[in-house]
Amino acid sequence: MSSMLENFGELDASVLQRLLRRTVISAMAVGVVAVIIAIVFSSPLAAIGIVVGLGAAILNLRFLDAGVAKIEGKGEGSGKVVRRMLRTKTAWRLGAITVVAIGLLLLSKPLGLGVVIGLVIFQILFVISVARVIFVQGGTL
Repeated sequence: MSSMLENFGELDASVLQRLLRRTVISAMAVGVVAVIIAIVFSSPLAAIGIVVGLGAAILNLRFLDAGVAKIEGKGEGSGKVVRRMLRTKTAWRLGAITVVAIGLLLLSKPLGLGVVIGLVIFQILFVISVARVIFVQGGTL
């Protein structure tokens, strides 16, 4: 596992941008299929939840990307400080997304499950995209 993470840190910025773009496009495509399936099974609230979940995951990714760009643009010094800042902001965002997902699940099961499904779709596609890029570049898991 550490070998995969080491290779991930060595990826070129343009490769990461393509990886993120591919993940977002794939998530949208799979999301459309999931929404159609939810509607076919008479669960419009789940369909809305899937859209909300995917939107939250994509928004989180955009905030992370913007945070990294902002820190790199400022030329922040210590890598340890940068990682701590990103980790803290990311943890808050993920905590907020989790609270929203649980709250929606308690309010309406179909809506909450849809949100969770949207988040899961995004994360699975992100992991697949990362693994694919690492394998193509000669890394091992």
